[in-house]
Amino acid sequence: MKMSLAVCLLLVTTSTLSCASEDERKSETLAGSYLDQNPPGFTAELFAPGVVSTASLESQLAFSPDQTEIYFFRQKKGAAPKNYVIRFADGAWQTAVEHATGDGEVFISNNGQLMHQGNKFRRRTETGWSEEHSLGPDFEQYEIMRLTESAKGTFVFDEREETGRLRYSRIDAGRRTAPLPFGENINSGKWTAHPFIAPDESYLIWDSEREGGFGETDLYISFRQPDGSWGPAVNMGDTVNSKFEDTYGGVTPDGKYFFFNRINLRETFDTSEANIYWVNARFIEALRTQ
Repeated sequence: MKMSLAVCLLLVTTSTLSCASEDERKSETLAGSYLDQNPPGFTAELFAPGVVSTASLESQLAFSPDQTEIYFFRQKKGAAPKNYVIRFADGAWQTAVEHATGDGEVFISNNGQLMHQGNKFRRRTETGWSEEHSLGPDFEQYEIMRLTESAKGTFVFDEREETGRLRYSRIDAGRRTAPLPFGENINSGKWTAHPFIAPDESYLIWDSEREGGFGETDLYISFRQPDGSWGPAVNMGDTVNSKFEDTYGGVTPDGKYFFFNRINLRETFDTSEANIYWVNARFIEALRTQ
C-alpha cells in the first residue's frame, strides 16, 4: 500500500457526495465471539457485513487481547476518515462509536495495557486510555504507520516511504535497543509496510510490491529459522492476495483467524472499495514448507 490508508482515503474525491446512508446493522443484539459471525473456511470472506464492513471504506482492524474490543478505521461518504471501536459490554456487542485517537494505526499490546499508534502510545486507565506519549528519540525520527509488539516486547514497525524498511527493537538486559532494519529477504520491493510480528516471534507478516505478485500489493510471510534467522519471504498466495492492494495482515489473539484489507481506491468514493476480510489462519502452517 503506497501510504497510510488514512491519507489515501483523504485523496478520494468527495465533493459531490451526500452523507452516508444509514444501513449499518445495529450490533447490540450480537452476543457471541467475532460479532456472531459464521467462521470462515480457507476462502477469504468479508468480516461482519453491515456491522464492520459497510458501504463506507473500512480498514486496519485490531483486537484487544481479550477480544472484547474491536478497533478499525472507517470513512463515510462526505466525511473525513476516523477510528472506530466496538466493545463487548453488558453481555452484548455495542454499536460502533468513534474513538478519539491520534495518528498511526492501532495495535493493542499483548498484555492489553498499551495502545500503539505510530511512534506514540497510550496507557490503559480505569476510564479508557491516557494521553499520548512518545516512544522516545530512537523512534521519533521515523514516520511510523504500524507498530506491532511480540509477547517478549519486541517492536516491529514500518516507515511511510516508497523505499521504507521494516525495523525491529528488542528488550536486552531490561533496556530497549535502538531500531535495526531486517535483512534484504524482507526489505525488498517497494512500499514494504504494515508488519505483524507473531506473539511468539515465530513468523513475521507484511505487505509489499514485488515482482511475481498477484496484484498491486501482496501479503508476505517469513518464518523464524532454527538458528534464529528469518527465512525467505513467502507470498501468502491466492488465499488472501488478489489483483488489488491486499495489506495490513494479522492473526487474532486466539490464533484462529487471519484478518487483512483488500483495497481498490479509485478517483471517486462511489467507485472505491476498502474492506476487511478474514480467513481460517491454519493456511499459514502450509506456507512453512514452501
